Amino acid sequence: MTFHEHVTMTETDYGVVLLDLRSGQYFQLNPTAATVVRILRDGGDVAGAVDAVVGAFDVDRQRAEQDVTALLSDLRDSGVLAP
Repeated sequence: MTFHEHVTMTETDYGVVLLDLRSGQYFQLNPTAATVVRILRDGGDVAGAVDAVVGAFDVDRQRAEQDVTALLSDLRDSGVLAP
């Protein structure tokens, strides 16, 4: 899973901001979502992102899987992730 080439990522004090240079739309991601996109940006997969969320936050695996799936669906629908 990769980000479109027209999407940039900037670290913030709170998490991450994704900017779609084509549309001008930006997305402020909280620390949990930022963990997921960092894993994916660095070549990791969905399972690795789920593992990272479970390890870093007080959440069980089932909830982490649901949240990661929902985040990726939203990012895909927004045109941030390549199909």
